[in-house]
Amino acid sequence: MTPRIELRTSPHVVMGSSVKRIMFHVVLALLPIAAFSVWQYGLSALALLLTVTATCLLAERFFNKVMGTGNSLSDWSATITGLLLALTLPPSFPLWMCVVAGFVGIALGKFLFGGIGFNVFNPALVGRAFAQAAFPVSISTWAPAFSPSRFSEFIPTTFTAPLMTPPDIAAWAKHALDGFTGATPLARWKFENVLATPHDFLTGAVTASAGETSAVLILLGGLYLASRKFMDWRIPVAVLGSAALLALAFHLFNPHRYPDPLFVLLSGGLMIGAVFMATDMATSPVTPKGVWIFGSLIGVLTVVIRYFGGLTEGVMYAILVANSLVPMIDQLTQPRVFGAVKGKKA
Repeated sequence: MTPRIELRTSPHVVMGSSVKRIMFHVVLALLPIAAFSVWQYGLSALALLLTVTATCLLAERFFNKVMGTGNSLSDWSATITGLLLALTLPPSFPLWMCVVAGFVGIALGKFLFGGIGFNVFNPALVGRAFAQAAFPVSISTWAPAFSPSRFSEFIPTTFTAPLMTPPDIAAWAKHALDGFTGATPLARWKFENVLATPHDFLTGAVTASAGETSAVLILLGGLYLASRKFMDWRIPVAVLGSAALLALAFHLFNPHRYPDPLFVLLSGGLMIGAVFMATDMATSPVTPKGVWIFGSLIGVLTVVIRYFGGLTEGVMYAILVANSLVPMIDQLTQPRVFGAVKGKKA
């Protein structure tokens, strides 16, 4: 019998990873952050997480039917989109607006480009950007963390009906918790020149979106994913490192005007954006140099928007702008082909 030679293309070593397996572990890394947000804000945060995630799953199945593709719910990508989007929204966000944001995130951020792996922008941030433009008042309305009644009653705005004026959450918040300011740490720094302490950030005793105050859990989740090679660690390092260096330069130039780098890293959505959103495999570069450029661009843009823009936060727009530049970054940072002469075109 003539021996048969089997030829295969690289890679020849299989890690055993799959999209489904990677996404499942990302969900596991997000669950402690989601649980902490429920501990902070109670029933409204739980309703927020469940509503947005359920909407993303239903929208995913709907577009599977419309486009005639197979059921993609089992790959966990829609679950991740729902969790991430919910964690970027205020706990007081009305549930009907959550449904709109979740549907738009899946429709415009994912299926408009052809589904998983073809999207240019992070779907969760597309939903968040739409909510920012469509519901500017509600998305900038905040509720206090650790309210004594958070597990016995919902935040009044949670069940606001469409086209109806929401209740006065400021009066409710001040009644529920003395000393409530109604502003995030970034807003208080930018408009009142008041800095929150690192202890406030680490304990979650600040006003913020549902998933922005659990920095320790976010870093632990990132280390878990990086240790299992489910995340490119260079991207969050580049994001956080570039933001810290630029913030340090501004702080040394004028320490009374610009906060220290630790405040910049812990405040707002920089941490969760760097670890869980900028690292999205479909919307980040694949070249070794490209990931450093991509991450550094996000960090620098975030600080610039925070310091000189009209908004208090810039992570979302920084990541979306960097997402749009990924094809160009990959093109410009292609490694030299083995054996090719540098500077000589084929």
